[in-house]
Parts: sequence; C-alpha cells; structure tokens
Amino acid sequence: MNLWVLLTLTVLAECRYQKRGSHSCPDLCSCSGAGVVCSQSSLTHFPVDGLPSNTTRLSIQSSKLSNITASHLSLVPLLNNLQLYHNNLSSLPPDLLQHVPHLNTLDLTGNRLVHLPPTIFSCAALRSLVLKNNLIQKADAEWFPDNSSLTWLDLSGNRLAGVPAALLHKLPSLETLDLSDNNLQDLQPDALKNLPHLVTLNLNGNKLTSLKPATFTHNLKLTQLFLQQNQLRELPATVLQGLQRLELLLLDQNQLQHLPSGLLDGRKSSFSVILTGNPWVCDERMEYLWTWLTTHRQNVFFLEEVTCEAPEALILRQVVSLTSSELGLDKIKNE
Repeated sequence: MNLWVLLTLTVLAECRYQKRGSHSCPDLCSCSGAGVVCSQSSLTHFPVDGLPSNTTRLSIQSSKLSNITASHLSLVPLLNNLQLYHNNLSSLPPDLLQHVPHLNTLDLTGNRLVHLPPTIFSCAALRSLVLKNNLIQKADAEWFPDNSSLTWLDLSGNRLAGVPAALLHKLPSLETLDLSDNNLQDLQPDALKNLPHLVTLNLNGNKLTSLKPATFTHNLKLTQLFLQQNQLRELPATVLQGLQRLELLLLDQNQLQHLPSGLLDGRKSSFSVILTGNPWVCDERMEYLWTWLTTHRQNVFFLEEVTCEAPEALILRQVVSLTSSELGLDKIKNE
C-alpha cells in the first residue's frame, strides 16, 4: 500500500477515535451537552466508563445504585448539579464532595439514608440540598460549615423528632426550609433566629402542639407558612406579629377551637389562609374569627368548609353563616 495512503488512513482513524472519545457516554445513560442522565433500573454501579470529564449536570435516578464515592465524583470535577434520587443509597462517605468544589445543587430524594457523617456538606459551596423521603432520624449541626451559602434545604419525609438550633444557625442565607412530614413535636425557641432571609417555611405533617410567641420574630421576609396537619391546640396572639409580607398561611387539620384576637390583623390584601379541618367551638370566644371571616371572605380558601364542631346545636354550621345571637354575643352585650 502506498505510504501516503497508509498515513492518511492512520490519521483519519485517530481523528475518528478522538471524536468518538470526546462524545462518549456511559452505557445505560444519555448525554446531551454537559449533561448526563442515567435512569435505567438495571443500573447497579456508578457509570465510570465513558463519563465525559466536562460533565456539569449528572442525574442518576430510579436505579439500583447503592454506592457512590469521592473517587467516582473526581471523574467530573466541573460538576455543579448532582441528582441521585430514588436509588438504593443507604450511606454516604464523609469525603463524598471533596473533588467537586463547584457543586451547588445536590438532590438525594427517595433513598435509604439513615445517618449522614459530620462535615459531609462542608467541601462544596452548596446552594440547594434536598434530602427528602429518606430515613434520617437525627440532623447534625456538624453537617455544614459556619455561614453556609445554602439557600434551599429540604428535609421533608424523614423521621426527625427535632432539628438543632445550632444547625439552622449555620444557614444565614436560607430562603426555603422544608421540614414537613417528620415527627417534630416542638421547635427550639431560637431555632429560626438566624434566618433573616427565610421566605418559605413548611412544617406541615408534624406533631407540633404549640408555638412560642417569638417563634418567627426574626423571619420578617416570610411569605409562605405551612402549619397544616399538626396538633396545634392554640396559637399565641402575637406569633405572626411583624410578618407584614405573609401571603399564605395554612392552619388546616389542627386542633384549634378558637383564634386569639388580633392574630390575622394587618395582613396585606393578597393574604390567603386555610382554616378547614379544625374543631371550631362556636361560642362567644369565636367572636374574633367570626368577625374576621365575614369581613375577609376573599382571603379565605374553602370558606364554606370552616364549620362548627360544637356546641351540638351548631354542629356543621358554617361559621360565616352564624348570627351574633347564636354565638351568644348579644347576651354578653346586654349584661
């Protein structure tokens, strides 16, 4: 064969190999630009072979992946978004994020994590961390460095009986905190003290029976507060004081019988509240809520479902349909 022809074929072969290598993609995965998605249930191991080193977004979901290490992630040093949801991860190594300093989003939804090692999230400048629907029983303040840059933390759907104030004090930039569907029975008095930028707080589906008057004193940017499906029996009259930006308040499915005078006063016109599913006692102590409901109908979702559970004569009556006489207010005024 002519030497020049042979050299030409060799160069072409090398170019084809380099081109194929630069656009490689692991088996059971799909690649597009700097993103890699692996969503095959047959996937059992981290996709080491063929993983492009320029990957910035990696998603491994709905697989049988049960192990991931720092050496795995060292293959993608430019990674900024890592999604590992609905896999079989039951533990994580303490140095997992050591080689991905640019990582800002980590989603571990739907795994089997029970315990996370201290300092695990200290190596990367995370902005969003989702640990939803795992088996975590204890949150550790040592997970995060002081003055963490985290703005979004989702710990919903775990088995937490409490969240240390020391943990939240390390998250001064936090804007969204989701602690729903856990076993929280109370909040430490100063737990939310260092969260001045908090906009959304979700405490739905816990076992809270009461709140301290100063619980939200330092959260003046709060616009959404989810307290539904707890066991709240009463609320302090000043618990919402100063929350001028509050737009959505969910109090449904609790054990509230009355609301204290002034609780909902001073709300902006766009404010909305849900109050259904509480055992409202329609007597003279209902005067504040009855008056507020009749003058703020447009601010109440499912108004017709805010009904009396007592006294017997008023069971299932809509609160806004009652008269002052039925509430016993006329009798009080005449005394």
